[in-house]
Amino acid sequence: MYSVPGKFQPATPPYLVRQRESSKQLYFAMLDERGGSAGQIDELANAKSRSLLLEQLVVAAEIDTDFPTDMRSLPSVLHNAHDQAAQAYRRYLDGRHAGSPRRYFSCRAHALYFLRAVAPTKLVDGAWLYGVLARWQDSRLAPLIQTYLEELGCGNPAQNHVLLYRQLLARYGCDNWQDGPDGHFTQGAVQLALAHHAREFLPELIGFNLGYEQLPLHLLITAYELNELDIDPYYFSLHVTIDNASTGHARKALQTVLDNSPRTGDVSEFQRRVGNGFRLNLVGMGTPQAIESFDIEQELQRVFADKALIGAQLHSDYCLVGGRSVSDWLSSPGEIVDLLSALQSAGWIRRGESPEQSRFWRLLTDEQAPMFGVFDGYEQQLLKDWILADSGENPTARTTNRFRNRQIPGPVDEAPAGLQSGTSVAQIIARHASGNPKLGRGADVDALFQKLVRIDTKAEAFAVLTGLLSPANHPTPAGLVATRLYADLFQHVTSP
Repeated sequence: MYSVPGKFQPATPPYLVRQRESSKQLYFAMLDERGGSAGQIDELANAKSRSLLLEQLVVAAEIDTDFPTDMRSLPSVLHNAHDQAAQAYRRYLDGRHAGSPRRYFSCRAHALYFLRAVAPTKLVDGAWLYGVLARWQDSRLAPLIQTYLEELGCGNPAQNHVLLYRQLLARYGCDNWQDGPDGHFTQGAVQLALAHHAREFLPELIGFNLGYEQLPLHLLITAYELNELDIDPYYFSLHVTIDNASTGHARKALQTVLDNSPRTGDVSEFQRRVGNGFRLNLVGMGTPQAIESFDIEQELQRVFADKALIGAQLHSDYCLVGGRSVSDWLSSPGEIVDLLSALQSAGWIRRGESPEQSRFWRLLTDEQAPMFGVFDGYEQQLLKDWILADSGENPTARTTNRFRNRQIPGPVDEAPAGLQSGTSVAQIIARHASGNPKLGRGADVDALFQKLVRIDTKAEAFAVLTGLLSPANHPTPAGLVATRLYADLFQHVTSP
């Protein structure tokens, strides 16, 4: 059943391995699909993504985890890990209620920095499961397909995880994540690579899914502290709910491992590969590393240096800071630290006081000022927290709890009502084609139904729909419609 790529030695020609792009380049190459709705990447990206998987599996094999050598003990090991996370979170809450400061985020800018840093991973949420859609007839993989559909919100845009995270970034002015360092993209690139090599690396994919769907302590703390900082934690709270070990994705992940474990043959090899896949979700930059990488001084200097590249020649010479024109300062990015000091010495920035007392802050935030709009929401928050750093204000104080009582709704059924098990493919397609006025239509959606109009078997429908459920396509209008159709066909049509 499973192809075994030896001891993970690259079968790709050496010249492709040597020329492999950075994780960032490969990440975007895998989101640039050939043929638009085909859900495929070009041959070179395909080869390089396989090479990336092989390399990262070598790294993963050296990571120390409590993954058991005997699969029979896996349920108890995972149960114990879940209990430990829950108990650690209880201790965290007890400490917070007793007056301890936030553990993760030193200020609001720190939290927004985190949202941007993990964006490359969150914006391909669930991507590793895309490759199992081709195995829809294998009942042992049905829980993985169902998990993927739920990651996509079953086609409901209000529940699609990628769209939710995009909205979160836009809400707080954190859209500019694409220029982050290469390390921010490794985990997302691995997930995309698994999506395109699911057949060859199925045991690793199953193990990766098992590891990724467990409840980590950092997810609980992140949601709690984002809420305190007046940042909507819904995306993170949602994962606490749907990944639960009782009925959620964690349970489905464990069942998939047990169902796919071979009864004969090389059982130990399957377990080894599942274990390496389990560890694979720990490669690259995770939540703790993203949080620890924040340094407010260095981050502010980076932002000013980025602005200098664009604005060096856009300032007039009448305004001097420290005896030099702004254009002169910005023409020397290596002098950003000195520029910040000069702005303070000249009184343009008054640290330790309200930002409104700083002339430079007013230049950025006053709608009539010449620099209004130059800094996005995240960058303004970064500057604000830096100005306030010496104000005597407690940066770890609780800000708000206004999102605390927000409810996590269940899936919203946007599909036409009345579907029964055994409903024909043609009936389901016709009902979806009639449309839900709230969801709208477009040229891509119309083109999709034109392809489906003469289809009357599940296999034919899935052949048309699958590419639109790819990581690149599923958040689009046509992808959302295709996901709703796929979900209904998967659930209600029993014959192939």
